[in-house]
Amino acid sequence: MKYNVLIIGTGPGGYVAAIRAAQLGLKAGVVERESLGGICLNWGCIPTKSLLKSAQVFDYFKHSEDYGIKVEGTVKPDFAAVVSRSRGVADGMSKGVQFLLKKNKVDVITGTGKLASSGKVEVTMADGKKEIYEAAHIILA
Repeated sequence: MKYNVLIIGTGPGGYVAAIRAAQLGLKAGVVERESLGGICLNWGCIPTKSLLKSAQVFDYFKHSEDYGIKVEGTVKPDFAAVVSRSRGVADGMSKGVQFLLKKNKVDVITGTGKLASSGKVEVTMADGKKEIYEAAHIILA
């Protein structure tokens, strides 16, 4: 398939650039090997912030009397639940990226992309099959 703009990576720069290109009337696509939203959304910034928020809430409980609130009983973290919440936050945001790409008619190609030659991207699918996509503009995000 031929694109005006093909972006490798759907991090904060990649998916936003693809959406804007589509809004301007260009045929846009993104290549992503894993979850939409990239490393930051799925494994870095967002899950880390979620974990930090859970730690902050735990700290509030430990020091609740400083705020004039008495907590009866033992307060202890449930690490499995904390991690599950973190994953849920990231998954929800990734689904939001998926919705925005679909709404703006951006094609999502699942696989690992690399530059093949001028104007061409080679994508290796999960099954090992390789496909070539053509684009007037290729962005590595």
